Amino acid sequence: MNIKNTLKADAKKHGKRPASHRPEDERLSVGSSFAFGFQHVLTMYGGIIAVPLIVGQAAGLSPADIGILIAAALFMGGLATLLQTIGVPFFGSQLPLVQGVSFASVATMVAIVSGGGGLPAVFGAVIVSAAIGLLIAPVFSKIVRFFPPVVTGTVITTIGLTLMPVAANWAMGGNRTAENYGSMANIGLAAVTLALVLLLSKVGSATISRLSILLAMVGGTVIAVVTGMADFSKVGQGPIAAFPTPFHLGAPTFEIAAIISMVIVVLVILTETMADILAVGEIVGTKVDSKRIAAGLRADMGSSLIAPIFGSFTQSAFAQNVGLVAVTKIKSRYVVAAGGVILVILGLLPVMGRVVAAVPTAVLGGAGIVLFGTVAASGIRTLAKVEYKNNMNLIIVAASIGFGMIPIAAPTFYDQFPSWFSTIFHSGISSAAVMAILLNLLFNHLQAGNSENQSVFVAGTGRVVREEDLKCLADGDRFEGGKLIDCDGKDVPVQSSEKASDH
Repeated sequence: MNIKNTLKADAKKHGKRPASHRPEDERLSVGSSFAFGFQHVLTMYGGIIAVPLIVGQAAGLSPADIGILIAAALFMGGLATLLQTIGVPFFGSQLPLVQGVSFASVATMVAIVSGGGGLPAVFGAVIVSAAIGLLIAPVFSKIVRFFPPVVTGTVITTIGLTLMPVAANWAMGGNRTAENYGSMANIGLAAVTLALVLLLSKVGSATISRLSILLAMVGGTVIAVVTGMADFSKVGQGPIAAFPTPFHLGAPTFEIAAIISMVIVVLVILTETMADILAVGEIVGTKVDSKRIAAGLRADMGSSLIAPIFGSFTQSAFAQNVGLVAVTKIKSRYVVAAGGVILVILGLLPVMGRVVAAVPTAVLGGAGIVLFGTVAASGIRTLAKVEYKNNMNLIIVAASIGFGMIPIAAPTFYDQFPSWFSTIFHSGISSAAVMAILLNLLFNHLQAGNSENQSVFVAGTGRVVREEDLKCLADGDRFEGGKLIDCDGKDVPVQSSEKASDH
């Protein structure tokens, strides 16, 4: 037995992990991996099918062709997830990140389609912009040193907060034009699912607790079936199996305006994916350096480059699944890879996709409240590590989160701005990231003009003792157990300010 194996055996004997072990490399049983992987699929399913639904309807496609778009999105999302989690040389962060069609590109793609370019122009713009993104990915990775906890914590918190409207929309039914949108039935079903998540999380069994999201979704769906709120009658309609046909919906065309607009979207996606990589690295507790970020961004852009071949669009990491990692504490990238395999199967077996699609949106909403709230809580935990004394970190956090909440609180805020500007800042995540990075540079890297007390905000960041209070203390006085003790060990009476003013 060589020295390396001896060290591993000794570490195993004493219950220690080898020093080279990374939390994300943990391997679970095949059954557990696919169970937790399916939970990831359920968490992001509503988001991944939303994009092809919206774009397909804008392009005037038939239901059958929209079904092809959805199958392509699932298939490509699975391949992209496998590339991101398993990785090949120079591609893949090897972190538990689920990939799928980016929602950030929806508005731009709809504009391209509505402008007369159709889906071929969208496919061409995605290919060129992804190629450009692939080239600049290493440049993005080099700025990791400008992402200290004050920046990453702010961005992670904003990710969770910006996702809450998605959870609320799901809880209300998901379809704003439906008659029962926002009904007590939908919200009640979401509430029951949320209650199941909380109750199952409290169960003594670690397995049940970790599967609380999946089990709660199953329970919520069963209740929906019993109450007539779920419809599985259309599951049998359509083909059972189908392979995405290359360029089934048309060969790509290349229009300059469409390409420029998609390049802007790619910059947004690179920013958001880098934030997600940093977020999941913080949650998992593993080292994330510029090399790893570059590999993750290349996986994003590489999968986006080939996505149009199968009829899909720009790929990115799904922030809601970062929350699931935090909730379940299952940090294994192989679990997410199993979810990628499930996505590929769903893309090849439309019948299975139709089963998952029949899960009521309100059920997803109930689970989403916990998932997205956990992302925000993870960000707050990161912000708790930040030093706020005699610096401007508090105002960096305050201004960045406030800036990120603008498009969430007022979705039309940037409607009158230039399209390139609104494309970037309409995303609360991108807004917060840009502001946090710039303010961190201004206050923490550009030291010129800084003073010890630069702002009124600094005064509130640390404890303050009045000078007149210090004058009342004698040598040897100390606090123990909430009492003031003198040098002889006797209690010193403490009077309220009202009684003191009477003397």
